[in-house]
Amino acid sequence: MKYLLTEDKIPQKWFNIVPYLPKPLDPPLDPQTKEPLSPDKLLAIFPEPIVEQEVSQEEWIDIPQEVLKIYSLWRPTPLHRARNLEEYLGTPAKIFYKNESVSPPGSHKPNTAVAQAYYNKISGVKRLTTETGAGQWGSSLAFACQFFGLECEVFMVRVSYNQKPYRRILMETWGGKVVPSPSPYTQAGKRFYDENPEHSGSLGIAISEAIESALSSKDTKYSLGSVLNHVLLHQTIIGLEAKIQMEMAGYYPDYVIGCIGGGSNFAGLAFPFLKDKLTGEKPNLEVIAVEPKACPTLTEGEYRYDYGDTVGLTPLIKMHTLGHGFVPPPIHAGGLRYHGDAPLVCLLYKEGYISASAYKQREVFEAALTFARTEGIVPAPESSHAIRKAIDIALECKKTGKEKVILFNLSGHGYFDLNAYDMFLRGQLPDT
Repeated sequence: MKYLLTEDKIPQKWFNIVPYLPKPLDPPLDPQTKEPLSPDKLLAIFPEPIVEQEVSQEEWIDIPQEVLKIYSLWRPTPLHRARNLEEYLGTPAKIFYKNESVSPPGSHKPNTAVAQAYYNKISGVKRLTTETGAGQWGSSLAFACQFFGLECEVFMVRVSYNQKPYRRILMETWGGKVVPSPSPYTQAGKRFYDENPEHSGSLGIAISEAIESALSSKDTKYSLGSVLNHVLLHQTIIGLEAKIQMEMAGYYPDYVIGCIGGGSNFAGLAFPFLKDKLTGEKPNLEVIAVEPKACPTLTEGEYRYDYGDTVGLTPLIKMHTLGHGFVPPPIHAGGLRYHGDAPLVCLLYKEGYISASAYKQREVFEAALTFARTEGIVPAPESSHAIRKAIDIALECKKTGKEKVILFNLSGHGYFDLNAYDMFLRGQLPDT
């Protein structure tokens, strides 16, 4: 039912996919000059070790021992064979999932939060600011900051702040200060707050607030939970473990699936496998990113330069985007409500190495309920997008009789999302 690794099998290095890209990434642009951004400009918001990783061309980056020590609290994470789900669906497909919900914050996010907190600590930083959608990233950064004695300020998208009070409480339990966004405390937030104090917010607005707060405070840096190269780098520990575990199971996946908002959990699982596709070792591997119809960045967005935040404080980056002013509907998959995606993921999508699908909210919760009732874990709404796609592929295998191997990332649990499940069970969940 599950494949377990011992602590001594935790990967000692992160994998950087940049050397294997089919073409170079377009450089980020300075928001003032529109010229390629100097790494020095990034030092205003990130510490030097993070900037070095952001621009690194090295295939392997050593994981510091201090980070590995904290990783060992929950890593390696299990790989499960979803036999009960297979039986329920009556499919010949073999379904596996990497269970990142076992971390203390309940998701994949601490894989990068711990690393970022460590690099900021050794760089003399005293305080970190960030944004969070569903609260998984904010929880993880608050959790990580406690290990290194850092203050943590989290701007939480207001719709999620209201929908998920227990995520706020979890962040505060770990010492974080949580501010609903948009807020009246920053210029970036005030313009939206003054228009409507109950504005639902977006990740783009919250990012603007967090960056402004970081830039206006001494000994403070900004920390991002997705999108940028160094974040995706840290998350590859997921896929590196999964490759070993799939070998233990005796299979190599035909499909690798992850939900996508900014791209961190998707890339974390997929990039170590995508290396095999990029090198020609596994040319038929299908890698699928799954997003909400309410925020269809890959499936409907334009591939162009855009700001990573709403106000325009970040560098311009080349990505699929719905426009930095886009405010998505208040769906319960708060972590997927982002107008853009990671440049690395977008380039691979543009070049045809990955594909994308989008689902409406009720379709996603139908899959979540099926998974909870067969595998026992109540999945996060974000992760349930990947589950929906895995189920659809498995049902197609039932029609064709093909015994495909499916691997998806269960990026987090949904125990702080039970109000959304309650709405679905009562038939009150909007089909957005």
